[in-house]
Parts: sequence; structure tokens; C-alpha cells
Amino acid sequence: MSCGTLFICATPIGNREDISARAVRILKEADLIAAEDTRHSLGLLEYYGIRKPLISYHEHNKYERAEELVGLLLEGKNIALISDAGTPVISDPGEVLVIMAREAGIPVTSLPGPCALITALTLSGIAARRFVFEGFLPMESRERKEVLESLREETRTIVLYEAPHRLRKTLQELRETLGGERAACLCRELTKIHEEALSLTLDEAVSLYREKEPRGEYVLVIAGKSAEEKDAEKRSSWESRSPEEHLKAYLDRGLTKKEAIKAMAEDFAVSRNTLYALLMK
Repeated sequence: MSCGTLFICATPIGNREDISARAVRILKEADLIAAEDTRHSLGLLEYYGIRKPLISYHEHNKYERAEELVGLLLEGKNIALISDAGTPVISDPGEVLVIMAREAGIPVTSLPGPCALITALTLSGIAARRFVFEGFLPMESRERKEVLESLREETRTIVLYEAPHRLRKTLQELRETLGGERAACLCRELTKIHEEALSLTLDEAVSLYREKEPRGEYVLVIAGKSAEEKDAEKRSSWESRSPEEHLKAYLDRGLTKKEAIKAMAEDFAVSRNTLYALLMK
């Protein structure tokens, strides 16, 4: 007996009309549907007349349930994986099932569709050519701090997910790390009647939600550090040091004296001979 196929099915993030015709067909044809919250998904399935056995697959049972589902797939069952909303696997326990299925040689195919990350990015008005997606920031304090610090010099657009009860804390931390003038777009209720995409700085966002109660799940789209910001910081750093301190800083990084002076010449936009003369003096 040949094994079945695991279908990763994207479902609406709000508007029920956003599901694809192919996803509806696969959900109707599958032997079993693995859903993050079976009660939540039941409304969507009933709306499209889909009546198939449902099994829960969520963060708290993802390992043992993934083993069970892989066993069923190896027996020849076709299984459709859905999350509460959007595309499974992205910041989602479905990642474990996909990895285990592929390791077992089971065919896996993904049906493209709604994704909060892409939806927010495209309507934000912030550069979308290059971006980095961090999902939800870690809860553990040290790991969270490390991730935030890694974003400090990020030049790509940054996209994060956040729950309403943690939004104020996250905005405050982002402002402290990236600077209050950094442009952002706060998206919520995507594809729903009360969809909102607020374009503002991190300073403005912190002030706004000091008074306003956060509601709904958020996607935060934040501009990366601009070339102008990097140049200004670099100039400020260089201007606060003497030429000798500049040289020592480069030497401490492992550059030879020749390499260090070449780098300094580029930083100061002067000739190497001028720098040699200045340092000798």
C-alpha cells in the first residue's frame, strides 16, 4: 500500500471568502483534517459544507500527535493540516508534523493562500523587497533581549506578530532598541470589517497605546535601519574619537596597521598619506 499525502491548507485569516477553491476541494476529499482548534475550525468547515473527521493538533500535543498522524499517512490516509487562521507551519506547531512527514518519505504539498505576514507587509507602505520575519518574540527574558539586540542593526523591514495583552510591552522594548523615530505600521483585524493599519513612529505607537486598549491580534511592520541612520551613527562614533583611538579600534579588531589606515582613510574620506602624517605628528 502506498502512503498518503499531507496537504498544508491555508485558511482565511478573517474573511471566509479568502479560501481557495483548491483548498475547499482538498478538505472535502481528505480522509482526516488535523486542526489547531477543532471547535474554531468547525465554523469554517460547516460554512463550506465540509464534513470530515477532525483531530486536534496544537502546541501542547504536537510531538505525540505528529507521530500518530505520520502513522496514518504511512497507512495510506490523506491528511489536510489547517491552523486557526492563515498558512500553517509559519509560527505554528505544524512545522513539527511537516518535518517528521518528510523524514518518513511521505509526500507533502502546500496549498498557497492567506497569510497575515504577507497581508500586513503588502498594505503597510513600508519597503517590502527585503524583510525579516521574527514571528512572536521569545517569552524568556534573555533570549528576548538577544533577539531584540539582533534587530538593532537590521536594514531589512522587520515583521513581528504580537498578542494584544503583550503589545504595550513589546512596543516599549522596540522603541528602546530601534529608536522612537523608526517608522512602523500596526495592523490588526486583517481582512475583517474593522481592519486597521496604523502608520506611525514607535514613539507615537507607545503614546497611542498608553491610552488605547489593544484589541485583536497584531502584525507589526517596522522599517529597517536606513543608510542615513547608519552613516550618522558612524560619523558620531568617529567624531568622538581621536585618530589614535580610531587606529587602536581597528587594530583591536585584528586588522594590520596598513589595513587599519586604509579603512580610516575611507571613513574620513582623506588620503592615506594625510593620515600617516597626522598619526606621525
